[in-house]
Amino acid sequence: MAMSPVTPSQGWGVLHLFFHLRRELLEDTTEAAKDFARRLQAFDARDDYQVLPFSVLGQKADLGLMVIGPDLVELDLLSTEIAASPLGAALIPAASYVSMTELSEYTSSAQDEAARLVAEEGMSEGSPEHIEAVEAFTARMADYADHRLHPKLPHRRVISFYPMSKRRRGDDNWYALPYDRRKNLMGGHARVGRTYRGRVLQLITGSVGLDDWEWGVTLLADDPKAIKD
Repeated sequence: MAMSPVTPSQGWGVLHLFFHLRRELLEDTTEAAKDFARRLQAFDARDDYQVLPFSVLGQKADLGLMVIGPDLVELDLLSTEIAASPLGAALIPAASYVSMTELSEYTSSAQDEAARLVAEEGMSEGSPEHIEAVEAFTARMADYADHRLHPKLPHRRVISFYPMSKRRRGDDNWYALPYDRRKNLMGGHARVGRTYRGRVLQLITGSVGLDDWEWGVTLLADDPKAIKD
């Protein structure tokens, strides 16, 4: 019996999978690899679903997959299908991470931008220039929100993933700071991030209640130095 879809009211599911590859457990490596590639291509060809396979540098794992889509059941079914495939016999799970695409709670609103244009740009509130600028901002933010919630990631030569949480200990408690202070700090962080535009694509996904950390951070680039910087 088919499982009922599990689709978030906002955002898509994101699954990072990491495996060790035991080639000695395979009788026909070439055919198993071809079958594996066909399964990934079939999943990736579906509307709103994507899988990015990558080789893992170092000894933590050999193979990684980043799987994205609106139905968490479909992400789980791909994991099951991989395990049952010919290559699955040689794929030893090394790690996994579950998260969802989300919007930042610190994103500026149209009201924030309207006030900024008056305070910093010297525009008159309600003037044609002011209204046009706010409308342009609103359109940009709608496009930004859609890209964050429903990403279609490009293929790049390098992919980096790590989980993270904000500090909560003693005087280093992020959540003890007033909201406006946190928003200002995140604004500075975003301005630094924009200096990497065109070199690094970043997708931050939320994982509170889903995994061991608060967020997952995925970076894609063609130059490893851009990620290191």
